[in-house]
Amino acid sequence: MSGELLVNITPQESRVALLQNGVLQELHIERTSKKGIVGNIYKGKVSRVLPGMDAAFIDIGLEKAAFLHASDITRQLTGMVQISETDNLRSKVPSITDVLHEGKTILVQVIKDPLGTKGARLTTYITIPSRSLVLVPNDSSLGVSIKIDDIDERERLKCLVEKIRREMHDNGNEQDKNLASAGYIIRTAADGVNEAVLRVDMAFLIKQWKCLNDMAKITKKATQVYSDLPLVQRVLRDMASESLVRVRIDSRETLKSVSDFCGTFVPELLPIIEHYPGERPIFDLHGVDDEIQRALERNVQLKSGGYLIIDQTESMTTIDVNTGRFVGHRNLEETIFKTNLEAAQTIARQLRLRNLGGIIILDFIDMEDGAHREQVLAALEKALANDYAKTFVCGVSQLGLVEMTRKRTRESLEHILCEDCPVCMGKGYIKTAQTACYEIFREILREVRQFDAKELLVLASQETIDLLLDEESDNFAQLQAFVDRNIRFQVESMYTQEQYDIVLM
Repeated sequence: MSGELLVNITPQESRVALLQNGVLQELHIERTSKKGIVGNIYKGKVSRVLPGMDAAFIDIGLEKAAFLHASDITRQLTGMVQISETDNLRSKVPSITDVLHEGKTILVQVIKDPLGTKGARLTTYITIPSRSLVLVPNDSSLGVSIKIDDIDERERLKCLVEKIRREMHDNGNEQDKNLASAGYIIRTAADGVNEAVLRVDMAFLIKQWKCLNDMAKITKKATQVYSDLPLVQRVLRDMASESLVRVRIDSRETLKSVSDFCGTFVPELLPIIEHYPGERPIFDLHGVDDEIQRALERNVQLKSGGYLIIDQTESMTTIDVNTGRFVGHRNLEETIFKTNLEAAQTIARQLRLRNLGGIIILDFIDMEDGAHREQVLAALEKALANDYAKTFVCGVSQLGLVEMTRKRTRESLEHILCEDCPVCMGKGYIKTAQTACYEIFREILREVRQFDAKELLVLASQETIDLLLDEESDNFAQLQAFVDRNIRFQVESMYTQEQYDIVLM
């Protein structure tokens, strides 16, 4: 599957779109005024310890205190020991109050951006990525990306990294010997690389770790000591293995910085990087902006005529599959099966495009045939295999729902580009004009019984007052006769359909 990266740069924001066979699969947006902080490392200060939640709030110099759970604290800090290779790290786990106290300084890394009213999520399991490796300084284990599935290649890479670590220990100074025991994760991009590449990456990572450690030692306040790469370079580093055939950038300044970066770290990408000089915006040329607009809609149309309904909430995302106008050709079961198969492909793409994470509930159309259910699940898992984010599909529940999770690290497309509607305040609906009319009737009765007023003035929207004077005119006349008061109306153009006020005269 051939991939193409389109890079659109303006002073206000950077946008990177990944297209595969001409179809938008993934979108990254970073705004100058609100850059993401995932991957950044901070010297933090414990501001509050919460024993009841087994967690602490850490001041890292941002507006909101960040959250650190006990499960995200390294063994070195907690004193956890492992009884055997198969045993969980659960023996001698101390209380959070034994590990942290107010005022303690600690080195932490952001694993989730602040979202809504929540601060950033932190971990002390520090990781620093390069092109081929990820340094894990607080661990000594050696891991290999699951996407490298060749057993011989996995073993070759592990042996090379272990060899370089031993040489560092034997030939280095005291600090290098300590770093030689640090852990590494071998990334997918390392597949097929030689020893020289791994040596360069390892030296780069160790230098980065030394620099941020030195900075952390000399600073006395909560502050940032390491930041991840800018958006475009970060995407190129992480997506170089996506079978890219072209990278087009519409900014000459960004083109130069990206070329310099790739020349050092990803030289194989240099031949496919080019400048886009056209007057027409690069995203318009490929219909990306139209796809972004569709990705913000609740309904997603399927080619067959069916459709998805995607509802995103703070706790989870639900996706409902419907046949719509697709009537099939053979029988109902076959129609449902084909709709669900198409939906599985579209769902995987939408999750990636909208960057939806956390708990996701999929409501496929009920299928009687067990073989069909298995094929739909297999199609979903195959489509999710291309996703850079970690996903886990639990299977079909007793209620016929497919439960899954997708790792959430940054804000979704909707959270980046949208805010709550000022009319419905994020509910997604407003009361009808008829409901507002009946509420006005009840409020008038309350006001008349409590206060002595000769006249009442009702302030409401045009839709509500039109209804009061038309369909509800008989009911209004009966109410006016019952309260024996004169009631006047006044249209307030700024009021929503459910807003009203009653003024005593």
